[in-house]
Amino acid sequence: MEGYILDWANLLLRWLHVITAIAWIGSSFYFVWLDNSLTRPEAEDLKEKGVGGELWAVHGGGFYNPQKYLTAPKALPENLHWFYWESYSTWMSGFALLVVLYLFNASTFLIDKNVFDMSPGAAVGFAVTYLIVGWVAYDAICRIFGKSDKTVGILVAVYVAVAAYVACHIFSGRAAFLLTGAMIATIMSANVLFWIIPGQRKVVAALRAGEPVNPIHGKHAKQRSVHNTYFTLPVLFAMLSNHYSMTYAAKNNWAVLIAVMLAGVFIRQFFILKHKGKINIAWPAAGVACLGAVAFMIAPQPRPQVASNAGGDAAANAVSFVKVQEIMNTRCVQCHAEQPKMMPTAAKGIKLDSVDGIKSHAQLIYQQAVQQKAMPLGNVTQITDDERALLGQWFEGGAKTTN
Repeated sequence: MEGYILDWANLLLRWLHVITAIAWIGSSFYFVWLDNSLTRPEAEDLKEKGVGGELWAVHGGGFYNPQKYLTAPKALPENLHWFYWESYSTWMSGFALLVVLYLFNASTFLIDKNVFDMSPGAAVGFAVTYLIVGWVAYDAICRIFGKSDKTVGILVAVYVAVAAYVACHIFSGRAAFLLTGAMIATIMSANVLFWIIPGQRKVVAALRAGEPVNPIHGKHAKQRSVHNTYFTLPVLFAMLSNHYSMTYAAKNNWAVLIAVMLAGVFIRQFFILKHKGKINIAWPAAGVACLGAVAFMIAPQPRPQVASNAGGDAAANAVSFVKVQEIMNTRCVQCHAEQPKMMPTAAKGIKLDSVDGIKSHAQLIYQQAVQQKAMPLGNVTQITDDERALLGQWFEGGAKTTN
């Protein structure tokens, strides 16, 4: 029952997280596009009111005319809409999902003893610390070097690359990718919470009081907002990567993570410029080059063949099913059995503690354990490359269950 409840919590939190993330990213992308698509108004009355840019659009059968003021209208309306709950809801649902899926199952999802041997408690502590330090380091860079956008951009990029490298040498590959994305997402939401919204509140308060507005608030908010829009695509990749073990299980997975995130920045830069009417193919070309380099780097290599009986015919080289069962019993049944030892119920309902169970899931075993090397999670049971190769040879030989 515990596993069943956790599965429902996982499903509902993931659903909520996706919904709120769509709302946050959608509004962020929209305002970046809107800000870069405004044109100077021609009507004199709009100029007199302080409108610096406007846009006419049609959507859903209606016409819209958003306007941006150079500072603010003379009288602020009471029903001023604020955009911040999209950010807060996304982070809170994402962190809750991280707790339910990763922190509650640290030994399975966070730890890979081949990377760094630690206790579940230490893994949880490192994970939370990683998120906190990420924000503190980023915020310090912005505070100290904030007068130069270029310097800040370079230092933040270097820090994210170093953080990705460190994560991939402490956590399992899957967790490292996800935590790096979570760290960046934490920075994004913290920007909204500690800088963008407070700055906007100070501006609104000054306008309502008839006092002069300090332009520094707008500059800080703009800088953090720009960072957030460049962070978006790297975060989305990190969140989706757990479905693609070819990325996080690669030999130099830290380089894969950095390169794909960099590709996301290049692609985002292209669209930001495009909104301004500037088409520069060099940016998406650089992004495609990064992705191509990654695809080449992690391309499957010829699998080592397991030594077998002498002779060249298939029958002589067939893998004994007894050996396959031994691998299942040693490496897999801890999670995939009628009564598994590492979790309340069989993971995903897959049971490999019987001949019929192994036979019915042969394709899945080949895909997950041999091709993608996604299982066992975090290689918690220490399956070897030779054992993976033997499973591959067994499947390719017809997945026979007779010896």
